[in-house]
Amino acid sequence: MKPPLLLIGHGTHDETGVAEFGRFVHRLRCRLDGLPAEVSGGFITNARPPLGDSIASLVARGHHHLIAVPLSLTADRRALGDIPGTMALEQERHPTLEYDLGRPLGADPRVLKLLAERLADARAEMPRFVTDEPPAEIAPGETAVVLVGHGSTDPAVNAEVHRVSRLFWETHAADLLTVETAYVSHTRPGVPGGLERCRRLGAKRVIVLPYVLFAGAVLERILAQALAYGANHEGLDIRCAEVIGDCEGLADVVIERYEEALAGGGQSSSPAASRPSTIPPLTRPFPTRRAEPGASPDAEADAGLVTAIAARLTMARDPDPEPLDLEQLDADVLDLETLEAEMPEPEAEGEIGTDSMIGMAGRGEAGEEPRDDAPDEPLAQPGVASAV
Repeated sequence: MKPPLLLIGHGTHDETGVAEFGRFVHRLRCRLDGLPAEVSGGFITNARPPLGDSIASLVARGHHHLIAVPLSLTADRRALGDIPGTMALEQERHPTLEYDLGRPLGADPRVLKLLAERLADARAEMPRFVTDEPPAEIAPGETAVVLVGHGSTDPAVNAEVHRVSRLFWETHAADLLTVETAYVSHTRPGVPGGLERCRRLGAKRVIVLPYVLFAGAVLERILAQALAYGANHEGLDIRCAEVIGDCEGLADVVIERYEEALAGGGQSSSPAASRPSTIPPLTRPFPTRRAEPGASPDAEADAGLVTAIAARLTMARDPDPEPLDLEQLDADVLDLETLEAEMPEPEAEGEIGTDSMIGMAGRGEAGEEPRDDAPDEPLAQPGVASAV
C-alpha cells in the first residue's frame, strides 16, 4: 500500500471554504482508492480539522510515512503557515513519523487551463442589467482581465502572481486587450487599481479573475472591491469569474504532486533520504545579502542578484555616486590586472581625442585663439537650417 496523501490547508474562518476543502478531500479519496492510498487533510490554523488531528489519525492506523502536499497556489510561508515547523512538532509527538513534502500547485499549465475555463464562463454570462435594447457588442480587443491574487508581504510571492498573469495572457488570452495583476491585501495595486488601469487602457469590459482555489472570505473581499469600483463607473461592464474550486482538473495537479514526491522529487524529513540538488550552482560575481533564516539556496541566490541590481540602479540614479569597492568583488570573476591593462591611457590636459564627437572641433579651451584648422563659419547641425 502506498503512503497516504496529506493535504495541508492554510485555514479559514469561512464555512464555505472549509466545506469545499472537505469535498475536494473526498474527491481525491475516490480517485486514489484504486492505487490504493489513503487521503486525509487538515488546516494549519483557524479551521477544523486541525492538521495535528489528521496526522494522529493516520499514525493510529499504522501509517508512519506521509506525503504532504500544500494546497496552495504560491509558496507563501507567511500565508500558509510554517509547514516544516508544524511537521517538526508532529514528529516530536510521533517519533516514528517521516514525511515527504511536495511542491505547491503553482503556475501549472493545468491550473492556467482551469483559469481559462472560468474566464470563458464569465465572458458567456448574460449581462446583469437586461433591457429592451440588445446588449452592445464588445470586441475581444476591448475586453481586459484583472487576475487577483491574495497578496503577500514577500515580494517574491507577488512577483510569482505577476508571472502567472503574463503566462495566462500569452497562452490563453492573447486576443484580449490586457491581463493586469491585482491583490486583495498587503500590497499594491488592489482590485480597484487594477480595474482603473484597464479602464484607462480603453477597456469596455473587465473580467475579474480570482487566482484563488476555493470560495470564502477572500472571494467575498474581491467581489466587494469590484462592486464598489463599478458603482462609480456605470459605463464599464465589470464581471467576476468563479474560483478554481473543487474539480477534476485540480485533482489531477495534486495527484501529480503526490506521485512526484513519492518518486523522490519532494523535500524529505529524513536526513538519510535527502537528495543532492541537480541544479548547478549559480555564480554570483557581486556581494549578496542574507536571505531569511531557513530559506532555500535558490532564495539566497535570488537575494544576491536582487541586491547587485539594486546597487547598480542606485549608482545610475545618483549624480555623484561613491566609488565602487573593487575588493568586494569576486577575484575569480574580475581580474584586476587584466582590467588595468585594458584601460586606455588618459588624454593629456586640454587635448581632444580624434574620436570625440564635439561640435566645436578645431577650437581650443575657452579664452584661446582658434587654431588654423578651425572653420570660419558655425558648424551646421543635422536637421537644423543654418542662420547664415
